[in-house]
Amino acid sequence: MKSNFSVPKSMLAGALVLFLALGSGLLLTGCGHDHTPTANESGAKTLYTCGMHPQVVQDRPGNCPICGMKLTPVRKSDGTTGSAAMGTDAQAIAIDPVTTQNMGIRTAVVTRGPLRRIIRTVGAIDYNETALQEVTTKIKGWIEKLYVDATGQQVHRGDPLFEIYSPELYSAQREYLLAVQESAQAGGDKSLKNSALTKLKFFDISAGQIEELERTGQPTKTLRILAPMDGFVTEKMIVQGQMVDPGMKTYRLADLGLVWVQAQIYEQDLAYVKLGQEATVTLSYLPDREFRGRVTYIYPNVDEKTRTARVRMEFHNPGYYLKPGMFATVRVASELEPSVVLVPDMAILRSGEKNTVFVALEAGKFEPRTIVLGPQAENDMYQVISGLTEGERVVTSGQFMLDSESQLREAIQKMVAPNSAGTTAPAAATAHEHSVAERGPAPPTGSETAGVKYLCPMPEHVSIQYDHPGKCTICGMTLVPVTEAALMKLQPGGQLLYYTCPMPEHADVRSNKPGKCPKCDMTLIPVMQPPRLPSAPTESENDSASPAVLYTCPMASHARVVSDKPGKCPECEMELVPTSTVSHGKVAEANWRKQHPGAANSAPQHQH
Repeated sequence: MKSNFSVPKSMLAGALVLFLALGSGLLLTGCGHDHTPTANESGAKTLYTCGMHPQVVQDRPGNCPICGMKLTPVRKSDGTTGSAAMGTDAQAIAIDPVTTQNMGIRTAVVTRGPLRRIIRTVGAIDYNETALQEVTTKIKGWIEKLYVDATGQQVHRGDPLFEIYSPELYSAQREYLLAVQESAQAGGDKSLKNSALTKLKFFDISAGQIEELERTGQPTKTLRILAPMDGFVTEKMIVQGQMVDPGMKTYRLADLGLVWVQAQIYEQDLAYVKLGQEATVTLSYLPDREFRGRVTYIYPNVDEKTRTARVRMEFHNPGYYLKPGMFATVRVASELEPSVVLVPDMAILRSGEKNTVFVALEAGKFEPRTIVLGPQAENDMYQVISGLTEGERVVTSGQFMLDSESQLREAIQKMVAPNSAGTTAPAAATAHEHSVAERGPAPPTGSETAGVKYLCPMPEHVSIQYDHPGKCTICGMTLVPVTEAALMKLQPGGQLLYYTCPMPEHADVRSNKPGKCPKCDMTLIPVMQPPRLPSAPTESENDSASPAVLYTCPMASHARVVSDKPGKCPECEMELVPTSTVSHGKVAEANWRKQHPGAANSAPQHQH
């Protein structure tokens, strides 16, 4: 079939001429691309990052090694423009006001105030265990009459509880009357009267009843048993006509003038609960009033299931509104410090290893800063131990975007100018010299100060390490900073001395292996060489003549026995111990120096 479409020869000829003209132009220029110098040729490079993981930065396209997403290019930046974008401080981020508004960045002022915490929990009202008493009989008899015949009845001290008939008690009354008659005669023996009187008192017969017996001269069939205290009858175990045996419980009395409240406190809140501090409770059936009491005891154990510790509080109970068995809402207000630096919880970025906030600087700059936090305060505030000062502004909203931007720029800076950190550090330090002086020393950062801890100078408390300066929570002494290297020297290093009994009266029991005490069968505990805080070297420490450890006999009478290596005492065969662990250690060291006057040329001997 013949096609109807045809191209005129004149058009083919024109297209050929145009093609030849373009080809000649290409041949003259060498290529068809623009040869204007590009950014890449001028020294800059295009970097690629992941939108989900800004810490991933590469100088070539590809996929994110974490999530597999395609890397996207970021704006080109050479060394000069990169430093300008980062500002004078390598860590500060400069963001224009429009972007700040779009990111929704909000700030708050770092304040100073009291470190307070209000703990709310539930508690149960309980009897005061020290104000419980049981009424028992010391004789065998029968209940003739009940004066208190119902549980819950209130009684006062001296009120009659019941009357009891007992042949033994009747005989004791007759003996006393006979003894009184004999003692009244001339030259009568008064010892019998005193013996019979003591017998009646041991039967819990009151002084008034004895006086009545002596006045009337006639024994009674029954005697009344009186209430020994004020209180309420919580249990009644007898009925009228019942026979009772010696030691049988008849009543249980409880004084409700003072009651206990057993509260459950979570273990993370125990630092805010102190003995003697005030506590308040409210009751559901009396919402218009509040009862005030005190914390009197913190139990030494934590419930394994609820992770709470039991705290006992005591409350006076006028009107007996606080009834044992009731549930109560407990409120404990604690103030740990009167004035501390406080930062909002919303401003803190927690990475697990450190806590970071973004400080708002002048000219739209934001600086990431590592801080050390203390306990949590009320109103979602945290104490700042170091890193911030009062009056600074921190970002409370949008800091996650700032954190991503900070990580991205840090990665770009490392790739574009890996050595720029050392050159810009002096300028950054100069630019921020004033702000550092205002906010005080920053928290330990970097390899030089990593691992700094604070310890109590008391050897007994040196096993507790604190992350911040302050006072020892046990003895109140000022904590001292110790570096990581010093901490390594501080550890006993496995220098086990011996095993001994935990009972002080069995301290003479010593063994070189674990086991049981041969006197009380308690498990022996290890005794380690007590660590000592690193201090300025003394003359004896600078003297290369003194060994690292000297050993002596644990018996003070054998302080003359000193050795530069472990072993046994040649006089009593006891294991030698380091001189630093016994009170007579200084005397032993002095004896060793007298015995080795020429040891200045010897090398130290380190015992491990």
